[in-house]
Parts: sequence; C-alpha cells; structure tokens
Amino acid sequence: MSDATGFTIPKIELGDWIETGLDYLTTNYSSITRGISKFTETGIDVLNDALMWLPEWALIALVTLLCWRLAGTRLAIGSVLGLGLIWNLDLWDPMIESLTLVVIATLVAVVIAVPLGILAALSDRFYKVIMPVLDFMQTMPAFVYLIPAIPFFGIGSVSAIFATVIFSMPPAIRFTTLGIRQVPNDLIEAADAFGATRSQKLFKLQLPLSLPTVMAGINQTIMLALSMVVIAAMIGADGLGNEVWKAIQRLRPGDGFEAGIAVVILAMLLDRLTQTFSKEKKPRS
Repeated sequence: MSDATGFTIPKIELGDWIETGLDYLTTNYSSITRGISKFTETGIDVLNDALMWLPEWALIALVTLLCWRLAGTRLAIGSVLGLGLIWNLDLWDPMIESLTLVVIATLVAVVIAVPLGILAALSDRFYKVIMPVLDFMQTMPAFVYLIPAIPFFGIGSVSAIFATVIFSMPPAIRFTTLGIRQVPNDLIEAADAFGATRSQKLFKLQLPLSLPTVMAGINQTIMLALSMVVIAAMIGADGLGNEVWKAIQRLRPGDGFEAGIAVVILAMLLDRLTQTFSKEKKPRS
C-alpha cells in the first residue's frame, strides 16, 4: 500500500499468519479433533434417533404437557398448533435434526460458559481480560465462525456444533457474571459474619439468587444457537437450515418460507419455555 508521495507501507500478512496457525493446529492436534468429532457424532446420532423413535403425536403430547406444566394453557395450545403445522408441512425430521443440534450445542456452551462467568464474577483480573474477548466474539460476523470449523472437523454437523458453541457462549458468560455481581453486598457480608466459606457463599447464596439472570443468559444462548444452526447449513449441517439453503439454491421461495416458519415456531417454543425459569412461578392460566 502506498500514499500520494510514493511511500510504501508494507501489508501486515494477518491472513497468512492465521492460515499458518490453523495448519499447525490441524496437523499436530488432528487426533484430538478426530476424537471430539467421533464423540460428538455419537451424541448427535443417539439423541436424534431417540427423538425420531417417538411417534410425532407422542412427542407433541409430551411437549404440550411440558408447556402446560411450566407456562400454562396458552403456550400448550400454541405448541400443539405449531408442532402440528410442522408435521403437516412434512418438516418434522428436519425440525428434530435442528433441535438435536441446538440441544447439544447449548449444553456444551453452558458447561463452558457458566464456570467462566462465575470466574469473571469472582475475579476482577479475569473480568478485565474476558470482557474485551466477549466484545470481539459478539461483533464478529456469524459467517466467520464457520471458517475455522471446517479445517478442524470437516463438512457436517460436528463443524456446525463447534461454530454454534463459540458463537452462542458470550451471553451466558455475561449474564452469569452480571447475576452474581448483582447479589446485594449486605447479604454477602451477613454470610461472612456467619463464617461461610467462599464455596458456601457461591453455591448457597450467590448462585441461587442469580439464577433468574443466569437463565436469561441461557435463553439468549439457545436463541443464538438456533440462528447459527440455520446458518451452518452452508457447511453441511442437517435440519431446517438445510431446507432453507436448498430452497435458495433451487429458487423455490415457497419451500424456503415453510422452513423459515418452522424455525420461528421452534424458536418461540424454546424461548417461552426457557423464560419460565427466569421468572417467578405464576398460576397456570
């Protein structure tokens, strides 16, 4: 790159450095990634087969009962209508595949994110380190997360889960940290006065009081995971995203809208169900 005076500024070969780093990791740690890939594929197959084994009407009945118990009659009726529409549109199998990917990616993301959020809440030094990292992760375009997944895990659902986990973790970390830091100081001082240890304060005071906020973060993680699973159809992920991608490639907008509506129904059900854990119990309507 040069300016009007002819002075040349050498280009920073950032892309080459990243490619070199990825090549090094994929070459020297391929056995680890292969093991992770096989383990993840097994988990996907087991959960997917278990959900597919249930008849459509039986799974709809179970989801309806769960919605009624947790959120009331209104959501139960909505779940029957929504899942019935997905079944009628012949999108049941893709919906189950998407749900499987979302469940596994969310579980992995939460297992990683909640301990990191707790550590950030208890350590100011770690908090100052991880917050800029989370800002970077949340401003990075979603498509970019697909790039490093392919060298490590190849094309398919495992790469989709890898990208989804990285993309969906930040809200869970942030909300966990926020919830614990918002616990009133007078309660912490009272626990100290009674001689509570650090672990007792964490597990018997801070985490229970911060649970609604933590669940709100998990809710956001689930929503981001679902959106990423749809995008990940570009690298071979199965599910509703693949139906949307095929409709785009074949110029069939009707099929694309049908799959999109199924995504919205699944997102609304997951959103409303997880929101019940971040609110106080109310009488069923």
